[in-house]
Amino acid sequence: MNKTELLNRCCGGDSDLRILLGRVLDKLEQAEKRNTPAHTAFLSPAERAAVEDLLAACGHPRHLFSGGYEGAERTMCAFLPDWQEEADWDVGEVLCAVQCTFPKGAELTHRDVLGSVMGIGITREKVGDILMGDEGAQIIVLQEAQPIVLAQLDKAGRYPLKCRTLALDGLTVRPPEVKTIRDTVATLRLDAVAASGFSIGRSKAAALIASGRMQLNHRECVKPDKPVAEGDVLSCRGLGKCVVKEILGESRKGRTMILLERYIG
Repeated sequence: MNKTELLNRCCGGDSDLRILLGRVLDKLEQAEKRNTPAHTAFLSPAERAAVEDLLAACGHPRHLFSGGYEGAERTMCAFLPDWQEEADWDVGEVLCAVQCTFPKGAELTHRDVLGSVMGIGITREKVGDILMGDEGAQIIVLQEAQPIVLAQLDKAGRYPLKCRTLALDGLTVRPPEVKTIRDTVATLRLDAVAASGFSIGRSKAAALIASGRMQLNHRECVKPDKPVAEGDVLSCRGLGKCVVKEILGESRKGRTMILLERYIG
């Protein structure tokens, strides 16, 4: 398939997605023609899922995803030339981090810090995860954005910030705060599992799915009867995210026992 056919297949009528995936194909072509590494900007989980589908349609060219640390939510996609192995590729040539310290007791949130970063002209695609701590935030950015952040980011909300460079191996990654849910469902359908994971009625879950607000593994799914498997990620605008950690078998009453983790942090 040529570029137009690939985009028609993977994007449908979504013009924003078409622009994104077009840029990804440009980066892939750059790596292949120039025989040098190339990379995208940061991708959201949903954007990454779309890129993964695109690369599968392309025949799985050599690539890797990285967000600066294991388990990062926002990642960029790197394409490597034939002569370069993954072990020889240094993510630090593409990504870096900034440590921002704020006064003790400052009530700053992820949204406050992100808003301040974007307020100095840094676009969202250049910013990766923001790891919040009690007295500071660690911001992962593309290398090109770091000098601007260091020079101009001096305030978040009404609190002053002090910023300095931070090596990626110096990041402090806290485990996410989750709520463990043990439950039984009549069937491993998306609406049944979502109702359990988000503590809502099954009819409401079905309505959310039909409205396009629910995602399964970061891909929109409008089918309430879509089968759900162990390891699947369910996310819903306004309700958050939960993961199917284990399918524990059948109860005495013939229902399926499941173990979920709902992210609450």
